[in-house]
Amino acid sequence: MSPHYEHTQIGWVTLLSCLGGLAAVAGAYAFAPHVIAIGVAALLAACAVLFSTLTVVIRDGALRVHFGPGLIRRTIPLARVRSARSVVTPWYYGWGIRLTPWGWLWNVSGLRAVELLLDNGQTFRIGTDDPEKLAAVLSRELPRHALPVGPAPRARIVIA
Repeated sequence: MSPHYEHTQIGWVTLLSCLGGLAAVAGAYAFAPHVIAIGVAALLAACAVLFSTLTVVIRDGALRVHFGPGLIRRTIPLARVRSARSVVTPWYYGWGIRLTPWGWLWNVSGLRAVELLLDNGQTFRIGTDDPEKLAAVLSRELPRHALPVGPAPRARIVIA
């Protein structure tokens, strides 16, 4: 089934910083080879691959968010989401995966995000350069996946 929404944001500052650091380490290694330089280079390359993009997909009744190729990911069933709204995140919360005073933030660049209120009262913010469209798609999809509110249906006893 095709997704209702799919968007990948590139974190240019993160990507260029990691690649610039990698070039600096490679230059330093050329003048003074050391095993620490290899470790630092590997760490910078891994950060560039893992944290330079953030992809958001809404498909099959779930919201999926993943960094880079998808090793770091989170799936939230839409039935657990009570509301979604566009917000601005304070600059000092930074980028990456952060636990903030109001809940988790996954962000690759910028200050704009969509805040999800989950059924357990927790919030989860997804940084995006497309918050209006993401919030609109979620607002359209949430009622279709909402769990019924009210008393649980009575159990039926069947005697055969």
